[in-house]
Amino acid sequence: MIELGRSLLAWSRTHRGKKMVRYVLGSVVATAVSFSSIAVLYGFRIIPGVMWATLAGNLIATLPAYHLNRTWTWGKRGRSHFRREIVPFWLMSCLGISFSMLGALWAKHEVHSHHWSRLFDTALVTGSNLTCFAVFFVLKLIVFNRIFRVNKLELIDQHLQLEEEAAK
Repeated sequence: MIELGRSLLAWSRTHRGKKMVRYVLGSVVATAVSFSSIAVLYGFRIIPGVMWATLAGNLIATLPAYHLNRTWTWGKRGRSHFRREIVPFWLMSCLGISFSMLGALWAKHEVHSHHWSRLFDTALVTGSNLTCFAVFFVLKLIVFNRIFRVNKLELIDQHLQLEEEAAK
């Protein structure tokens, strides 16, 4: 078990490992934003409907998701390319949101057919959204990795720069 931890730590220091860790952490941040937004919007009846609260919370979460994935995970700077970055990101985000809306539809049915407390209803709505986002996690990783790929020469330059800094 200790050996597995060491090899995982060593892998996390590679370029690919760093990218994966950053992607996971960016997803954790976006998921936390979505979860919190839905909990506040639905739980405090700012948006009383399950479907609208889920949609709003997920749309709010796309803002940090795009920024973190683009800049931190894939190291892109400057202006976003509309066709190669923005369109595919929004297509994947809309697919994920659509899937979460199916979860919200199920949660809406459960909320309306039972007379649970508002706290339990809120937990059900946020939990179904969390489950739906987990399903899309790996798919997004695969697609976004292709969208935001960095030129191989830039990777070599970055690697050489890191080695030079480590040698100092």
